[in-house]
Amino acid sequence: MSLGSDVFGEQGGRNDLVRRHNLALVLRRVHVAPATRSELTRVSGLNRSTIGALVAELVDRGLVVEDEAAGAGQVGRPSPLVRPSDVPIAVAVNPELDAVTVATVRLGGRVLAKERVPFDAPPTPDEAVAVAVDTARRLLARSNGARLVGAGIAVPGVVRRVDGLVRLAPHLGWRDVPIAAMVGEALGVFAGAANDAGLGAQAEWVFGAGRGVEDLVYVHGGASGVGGGIVSGGALVGGATGHAGELGHIGIRRGGRADTIGVRGTLESEVRRSALLEVLGLDRADPDELEAALTADRSSPVRAEVRRQIDALAVALASVINLLNPSRIVLGGFLSALTAATPGRLADMVATRALPLPDEPVDIRRAALGSDLLLIGAAELPFTRLFADPLPA
Repeated sequence: MSLGSDVFGEQGGRNDLVRRHNLALVLRRVHVAPATRSELTRVSGLNRSTIGALVAELVDRGLVVEDEAAGAGQVGRPSPLVRPSDVPIAVAVNPELDAVTVATVRLGGRVLAKERVPFDAPPTPDEAVAVAVDTARRLLARSNGARLVGAGIAVPGVVRRVDGLVRLAPHLGWRDVPIAAMVGEALGVFAGAANDAGLGAQAEWVFGAGRGVEDLVYVHGGASGVGGGIVSGGALVGGATGHAGELGHIGIRRGGRADTIGVRGTLESEVRRSALLEVLGLDRADPDELEAALTADRSSPVRAEVRRQIDALAVALASVINLLNPSRIVLGGFLSALTAATPGRLADMVATRALPLPDEPVDIRRAALGSDLLLIGAAELPFTRLFADPLPA
């Protein structure tokens, strides 16, 4: 009798694991893009009745909704479109050199609301957490009916993903800061943290200009400098200690300015947002505001600085292409604004330095997610945890 009970118990546990796995599979797929039940059946390999049961359970739990009107205008009965619901919500935080930006983000990479709180000096960890928590609570109060599933922090520095410990963020002056634990404890939810450019790469790969490719390099320019993220063979590359993609420290010339870790002549020391703001006569600007200013100002000093930075960026990107052989490079933050100011120049300059492959040109694109990019990426940290197990414990 005891043997039989053990067998049935083991079988029940196995069935529950399979069910949780399949629920996660469907939820993750719908998060990336809404789909009909027939599409979910095709991509999952599960049968129609199983997909129907899984979708119904996710609907009951408030994780997805079905739009019966999807497919209107087609012959025959329209297929319901399964999409993420508005109930699960994540808090996203991006501390920077001159501001802390906080947002509420829904499944599907949808930013609901955001606020950017400026700082005159780099925020301390305690200041960043205080602003993040106060702002998050204010934004959450406006998200009627939403359920907070966690928080994600995009940090310009080296972050240990397993526990969200900031090992080093030189621009902020942070070292060994348990930022994820601090935010999570204050909000009473799970919180994760990771390098901002790596999260930007993930966001653009899933929702933006990187969709549809398996080998991608994302390069981000922010107030704290230049970083990057690498997707190879359809997987985000972390490296031995989790900070692969620190492209800002690639050497591009002899001598020159020192970057934030004291190395001279690097991409980060030559391509700087602060230099663009200075020549424009601005104290601060987000990426969208900077792009508007750069494209509107046709003065000689601004044009000369833009060309100088574009040419320096081209040297680094050519090295990246020769080393990693990506099919696409995506530029975000102020680098996107920089390239918008001189369309075509970057590609032309890269072509003179990269390995010539006329049949396989590298596609260089601007980020598609704009100033929401790092916030969408940060939200993927709590959402990924939700996908791992959509059912409550």
